[in-house]
Amino acid sequence: MSHASRRASELALDETTVTVLRAALKTTADEVVQAIIDEVPPYANALSGRMGATIRRSVRTALGHYLDLASGNATGGDAGDAAYELGRGEVRDGRSMDALLSAYRVGARVAWRCLAAGAVPAGLPAADVAKFAELTFAYIDELSAASAAGHADELAARGRDHERHLEHLARDLLAGASTDVLLASVLRAGWQPPVSLTAVLLPAAQARPAYRMLDPNTLVLDDLPDLTGVLLVPDADRSHLLRQLTDRTAVVGPARPWTRASASYGRAVRARSLSSDIRDTEGHLPELVLSADADAFADLRARALAPLRALPVTTARRLEETLREWLLHQGRRDEVAAALFVHPQTVRYRMSQLRELFPDLASPQRVLELTLAVGLGPREASRGAGSESAVRLDWTRRVDAGEH
Repeated sequence: MSHASRRASELALDETTVTVLRAALKTTADEVVQAIIDEVPPYANALSGRMGATIRRSVRTALGHYLDLASGNATGGDAGDAAYELGRGEVRDGRSMDALLSAYRVGARVAWRCLAAGAVPAGLPAADVAKFAELTFAYIDELSAASAAGHADELAARGRDHERHLEHLARDLLAGASTDVLLASVLRAGWQPPVSLTAVLLPAAQARPAYRMLDPNTLVLDDLPDLTGVLLVPDADRSHLLRQLTDRTAVVGPARPWTRASASYGRAVRARSLSSDIRDTEGHLPELVLSADADAFADLRARALAPLRALPVTTARRLEETLREWLLHQGRRDEVAAALFVHPQTVRYRMSQLRELFPDLASPQRVLELTLAVGLGPREASRGAGSESAVRLDWTRRVDAGEH
């Protein structure tokens, strides 16, 4: 039994008093509504016109249920259900629970004054007046609690819906959906598109904690395959973002227009597949470019470095390293020697061998192909090709066969 029901069982107004009070319900409801309009600012314009008429009927209904309760003829349950729906409706109308509770307080005060003014002349014993007051405020408390529950449930439901729409938007962005699809997702999610988005990959368990440190407009998913999470950070200050993620295992993609967030995500995924040491993809663009088409890169290396195949593996590796430094240092022999920790005369000797193997070494096209082929260095090149390149496989077979 509710608190109001217990109070009602102690009071049980007689029929004469109830009849008098029912006759004053319309006037009481009007005074309650007017007091709320006057004293609770959020309702100043909300209770006029059709809405005002609806609220007046609701107040009269609540007061009628209250009198049924006071006379021992009802439980007040219907009024509680209506109060619950009222709380939900306040969320839809954009009002806080504080505003509704203020309205209840004002309504309770005015209703008690009006009802007491009718009950006392109707002959309500003085001993019952206090019980009547207690019942009035207990009833209002129960209506307030029902409305608060409705308000909270509606907020929670809307929060879940909003979260679901944001996740759907994030998935559309990662999938590279069309602009029309993205705009529809944005509208459903109530999300304000930024100029750019930056994708951040990190372990799923770190996604939500990292998200809480970032711009509240950030989109987050923490249920991608391989226990991966992703953040889509709006208009990020890159250096600041990297500092924020210092203690996390994150890979930060490039900033891209928000409709092309999938490009940022794709680059971060490729960077992570290259090395677990990459954090900022912008610092590893050569590796990312050369690994963009692993088969093409393997074919390029196999063709460009074909003259080295006939050599013993150690000789071929040594000459490839020399060729790489010679190309990167633009033929400056002393710098090449310093990079290789050898004497400049050794560099000269090795370059003589390379010129014999590559007669067109001065050709711009040959320089371009060789620069790309050896640009990552032997170890990075084989990793960047996805599997071992054709040249590296050939050298490995030679080592396995015992060639020197």
